[in-house]
Amino acid sequence: MRNLENFKRQLKQKRAVKIISGINNFDLSSVASVCRAAQIGLASAVDVAADEKVIKTAKENTKLPVFVSSTQPFSLKKAVKWGADAIEVGNFDALYAQGLEFGADEVYEIALETMTLTQNDDIYTCVTIPGCIPVVEQIELAKKLELLGVDLIQTEGVKPMKAVKGAPASDLLSVAHQTIANTMEIAKNVSTPIMTASGITPQTAPLAFAAGASAVGVGSCVNKLRTQIAMAQAVREIVGAVAYRDVIKEEAKNSKVIAF
Repeated sequence: MRNLENFKRQLKQKRAVKIISGINNFDLSSVASVCRAAQIGLASAVDVAADEKVIKTAKENTKLPVFVSSTQPFSLKKAVKWGADAIEVGNFDALYAQGLEFGADEVYEIALETMTLTQNDDIYTCVTIPGCIPVVEQIELAKKLELLGVDLIQTEGVKPMKAVKGAPASDLLSVAHQTIANTMEIAKNVSTPIMTASGITPQTAPLAFAAGASAVGVGSCVNKLRTQIAMAQAVREIVGAVAYRDVIKEEAKNSKVIAF
């Protein structure tokens, strides 16, 4: 699959960045801009809606691996046929505004049916764990998904999150707090890589990795911006924040403490 191995490598290095166009974003111009910005900004992957034209547009505008998100197993099966490099049960954030909520059992059944439908496709599969369910249920669902054989687990916050560029640090931390806390709890209980999403910004991305994430999923911080230039700059800032964290970590590892 196109550059999926590169995504997997960055996942192992705990520095992958996925840019989310939106599960309900069928505006081809917007999808194209987000995908080009992700490419320019050196992200690891993009995530788009389960629609043939959307997937085609994404693949025409980036060489990055294309994740396709849906809550419908048959739509995800079709997405494989349409050229998805990876499929994802989720992202749920955008659906909460429509009054839709998903329980642990429902998500597991969707994941099970999806993996049954795609078992012969050798497709990389991610499943989002709803942030609206109790953390104990999130952990149990994560354990079941690991046994099911999913490749990646995504966390989210309790409710729809809005990360506003230029917002005070306290606001940014508040937005990302719950999904990072969920990441920390789940990471203690499973070995499957975790991607933290909801409210992730350049300021909060390093915190997600510190909590045990192997990747971050970034949506509104990028896709709500008005121009491709602004989007690309936002992506570069997030990727840069992650890279800077790695530099600090490596310097700390290689430094020598002199005792007096």
